[in-house]
Amino acid sequence: MIKIGILGAAGYTGGELIRVLLGHPEAKIIFANSESNAGNLVSEVHEGLIGETDLCFTDEMPFDKVDVVFFCFGHGKSETFLAEHEIPANVKIIDLAQDFRVNSQFHNFTISQLTGDAIVKSSNRQIVKFVYGLPETHRSAIKGCQHLANPGCFATCIQLAMLPALKAGIISGDIHVNGITGSTGAGQKPGATTHFSWRNDNISVYKTFTHQHLLEINQTVQELCPGYAGRVLFIPQRGCFTRGIFVTAYAKCDLPLEEVQRIYADYYRDAAFTHFVLKSPDMKQVVNTNKALVYVERFEDQLLMVSCIDNLLKGAVGQAVQNMNLMFGLDETEGLRLKASAF
Repeated sequence: MIKIGILGAAGYTGGELIRVLLGHPEAKIIFANSESNAGNLVSEVHEGLIGETDLCFTDEMPFDKVDVVFFCFGHGKSETFLAEHEIPANVKIIDLAQDFRVNSQFHNFTISQLTGDAIVKSSNRQIVKFVYGLPETHRSAIKGCQHLANPGCFATCIQLAMLPALKAGIISGDIHVNGITGSTGAGQKPGATTHFSWRNDNISVYKTFTHQHLLEINQTVQELCPGYAGRVLFIPQRGCFTRGIFVTAYAKCDLPLEEVQRIYADYYRDAAFTHFVLKSPDMKQVVNTNKALVYVERFEDQLLMVSCIDNLLKGAVGQAVQNMNLMFGLDETEGLRLKASAF
């Protein structure tokens, strides 16, 4: 059994992670940390888990008792946490925030050494590498890594739409992207643009051309297609639904549609959860699953690329568990065979 610790366990991602792991045959949750909820039943906060677990939140962090720890913090808190706390060198880290995703994959923080049953604390700061955890591009690196940066939700969906085209070098010029996301993408803490009376029956644009996930998207573009001259022009939108992301992107392409379809089908042939489809997908087909559906169409010299995911699963927790499976040598679908809530 993989022994697991969860930090930031009271938020949306923490609750989804607990839900998924409770059904994972090779996982055991050792602790779910939340200082503000310490002593409370997990099911009192994540009410969808009533009857599923008697686990309580704790303010303790017994890192010496786990094999892997998931960081479910808000963005910007993971790096600060690692600067202030020591984690044994043998404990794997999967960070769901954006702190370690881009470029500066090498970070300095203190790692404790586990000797027998005792943790030997050291003031020596070590250089630690975080691997970017998109299985469709970095599977081999994920399998051998100790510290993993889980991709962002929009970044996952957008990259999955474009990966085969970029890898084959069949698109050129600016890539125009529109993506709409559910309210859970903003996290559990309510804000002016997330409460029901504002979000319901509404749609709006935000962070136009400046969304933070563009950093990791552009990083992948340059990895797959060095020197790509075009820009990724992204317009994110807030949707009137709770979970899911639907992306449409288009760029110049001179290849016949049949050849493009062959390239996409070949690229995703062995992907565990990303499926190339020949019919334009509906977001309902992926909600509550770790699946991504990808579709392409052509109009004159423009290639339309469509993808959809569940932002809390393939866009966060599901992908994190998929990465955990790879890191521990398990079948990457373990604990993630989930049915879409289409009806």
